[in-house]
Amino acid sequence: MGAKRRRIEAALKAKAALAAVRGDRTTGELAGQFGVHPTQIGQWKRQLLDGATELFSGDQHRKVENQDALIAELYEQIGRLHGGGVAEKKSCPTRLTSSESASSRGFQG
Repeated sequence: MGAKRRRIEAALKAKAALAAVRGDRTTGELAGQFGVHPTQIGQWKRQLLDGATELFSGDQHRKVENQDALIAELYEQIGRLHGGGVAEKKSCPTRLTSSESASSRGFQG
């Protein structure tokens, strides 16, 4: 079996990305310090810089409102689906026991 994949916590990624943005150490030095591949340091730095603009934009509030509306809509759909399932269960005939179902099919046990 292969080695189990290591999950790196978000806090460690943030520290590594911030250190890379500071630029006082090389990517290789940071990779050695944090115990990851240098490519990961570069990827995390890029993600930090790309996501930084979203932190200061007003879009975050709108995204939360859109998510709240979507969640409410999904709960409503779940309620309708669940409500329909309950009505269907009530209209189903009672279950046959195993001996009754076998005899109704022509099997003899």
